[in-house]
Amino acid sequence: MTTTRTISPGLERVVRTALTEDLGLGGDLTTRLTVPGDAAGTAYIVSREEGVLSGDEAATATFTAVDPTLQIDWAKQAGDKLATGDLVATISGSARSVLTAERTALNLLGHLTGIASRTSIFVDLVDGTKARIVDTRKTTPGLRELEKQAVLDGGGTNHRFGLYDAVLVKDNHIGLGGGLLPVLDRLAAGGGHLVRVEIEVDTIEQLDTVLAFDAERISEGLAPVVHAVLLDNMEAWQVATGVSHIRRHPAPLVAEVSGGVNEETVQELARAGADAISVGAITHSVTCHDFGLDLQA
Repeated sequence: MTTTRTISPGLERVVRTALTEDLGLGGDLTTRLTVPGDAAGTAYIVSREEGVLSGDEAATATFTAVDPTLQIDWAKQAGDKLATGDLVATISGSARSVLTAERTALNLLGHLTGIASRTSIFVDLVDGTKARIVDTRKTTPGLRELEKQAVLDGGGTNHRFGLYDAVLVKDNHIGLGGGLLPVLDRLAAGGGHLVRVEIEVDTIEQLDTVLAFDAERISEGLAPVVHAVLLDNMEAWQVATGVSHIRRHPAPLVAEVSGGVNEETVQELARAGADAISVGAITHSVTCHDFGLDLQA
């Protein structure tokens, strides 16, 4: 089977940059000097460990950027679970082309599969709760589009893509904006009706200030300003307290949790009632999945 996703301009840019970095102006010197130009072969990508596949379209884009005549057939698709020894893909065609594209393709495939695999671990840990595992903006510069897709492949959910598509007020915004209430006033005055707003709070007192601000607006027939609250660096009992306050609010609010989340703490945070748990580690602290590529003449 082949991948069905459309190759985006962002993916084309990533592949072009990566191949330029590897090939420079001279191309693949080693392959050109050692492998006959008319040599053909078949290569097999095999998983050397368990995981969840992502990056198949990135690998395909890399091979076809080097040589559009290469035939790539995927035995697994993005989101599929991988076992040790699984055949993942078969590439047929020019041996030179396969060798030239190999490292860049496997770098992208391994990195993105690593993200999907770790995301899947977190998703499995919160299974049975209503909590969703959500990514952050802690992504590799230039790779955000691909890394966020890998989170989806692992069963997670995307947060905002950048600074442009939602408002997320953090502690530094509050500090530099003169305090929580002045910031809320500015959001009420300047935010559009279609703009989603999330406020990060560090204490239950801050949370109650946000809730009281919007409760008063609602009582006056005005729309609430805040759509989600981010409970930052709180222990599970604090999250449970915060969630209970949020559920009594007159308007629906998303209760998100972040800060120091790992495999040991995520279950307790989910059971405390969080709607979403954002985990920076699923993109910024992953291990590259181990793939092998064997080429047969």
